[in-house]
Amino acid sequence: MEKNNLSNLSHDMTIPDVLSSICDSTSSLVEGCRLPVKMSGSEDWPLAEIISIREEDGKIFYYVHYVDFNKRLDEWVREEDLDTRKVQFPRKDGLTTGQNTNTGISTPKRLISTSRPTSPVHHNLQDVQVNGNTVLQAALQKKINRKRKAPSISSPAIIPATPSTPITPVPSNVTIDEDSQEVPNEKTPRQSGSMVTHHDDVVTRMKNVPLIELGKHRIKPWYFSPYPQELCALDCIYICEFCLKFRKSRKCLERHLSKCNLRNPPGNEIYRKGTISFFEIDGRKNKCYAQNLCLLAKLFLDHKTLYYDTDPFLFYVMTEFDNRGFHIVGYFSKEKESSEDYNVACILTLPPYQRMGYGKMLIEFSYELSKFEGKLGSPEKPLSDLGLLSYRSYWAQTILEILMNQETDGDTDRPQITINEICEMTSIKRDDVISTLRNLNLLNYYKHGQYIVCINKETIDQHKKSMEKRKLRIDPKFLHWTPKDWSKKPRY
Repeated sequence: MEKNNLSNLSHDMTIPDVLSSICDSTSSLVEGCRLPVKMSGSEDWPLAEIISIREEDGKIFYYVHYVDFNKRLDEWVREEDLDTRKVQFPRKDGLTTGQNTNTGISTPKRLISTSRPTSPVHHNLQDVQVNGNTVLQAALQKKINRKRKAPSISSPAIIPATPSTPITPVPSNVTIDEDSQEVPNEKTPRQSGSMVTHHDDVVTRMKNVPLIELGKHRIKPWYFSPYPQELCALDCIYICEFCLKFRKSRKCLERHLSKCNLRNPPGNEIYRKGTISFFEIDGRKNKCYAQNLCLLAKLFLDHKTLYYDTDPFLFYVMTEFDNRGFHIVGYFSKEKESSEDYNVACILTLPPYQRMGYGKMLIEFSYELSKFEGKLGSPEKPLSDLGLLSYRSYWAQTILEILMNQETDGDTDRPQITINEICEMTSIKRDDVISTLRNLNLLNYYKHGQYIVCINKETIDQHKKSMEKRKLRIDPKFLHWTPKDWSKKPRY
């Protein structure tokens, strides 16, 4: 009996001892450690990497990046949100325990994820010197080589556009790249550009702005943006929704609004239908507005690196009008002269207006401009995850709409159209047309290197449903714009 009591007592003592051991082990955690972390708003414990550690009011907080997830989900967590039973400590060679010593790449179960370099320990966020100059310097030093396999079609492809029709042969020698819209050109990106492949550095790894107030919306940023350090230390940055200047308090913003004469973006209004307007802003003539727009956009675009050199770019801002003025909904930028025929450099719909059809409207407007220019266009790569989804959806809807509206050919009793004709009608580049057909599983190999398109009833029904939901469309009749030849140098 006494033996059992001692056994029970010993058992009872091991429970707090184990808990103490787990909690005490957090003291050995350093930046670069990987371990399961409880994600806010869910019951999941995905693998995460500790980016930074700080102490506040006697409590320790950890800034973590969830390895298999987008950086916009990065967050500060508490000690109790960490599972210290499965810690991967960083090694002296810069790798994390469990990584391949030859490649420097860890292999989680879901995805292959490159290891992040460890950064200096900062126990207080105020110790990190973050400003525009350091970000610009870091961006200018990034040179990333990427390869691209370009599709090549020796002759136009003839494509039947109705379901269950007899197959029509397509000329041979057709090479198709399934995901050509995701693969960048084989060249070093320009240092003054607006988009680069994903990279990490000490400055930009952490969100530095807790909250912004833009008009009637309070928005939680997704990524780092080089706003002045003194503003980033505040709980909220207040932004004028018309000129996009930023202030440290609502009182300062109210004083600014009493003096601000703008009630719409500076520049030319080139489109208005109903309450939707588009303004064209020259990055050289309206540099202050363009730079403030880039700072705002960087809060929601991980890949964007253009902040100051706005002269080579045009900005097209979409607004919604009411009795107070023209409120910014989203925008896209494009180079005045693009050697790669990019018709979009960066594109963003602000979070309060997402999932409402504005994103596709921005994309549609960019292609309408390309039609006016008589050029084929494509967005600059790489696209963000949300941007890629929007473009794929737009390309699919646009191409299916054309295929399904084709009239039958008198000779073959089947509607036929070439890929080149689709490109001319939509201003979508051939690479994007082909990859879209492949993503939709519509492009099928026939024989002797020939391809055909077969559209089944399920695809047609899905397309009709999606088009019924798409209420916001661009009407070319309301676009008043003349393309400018930027290759002609102005006289000074």
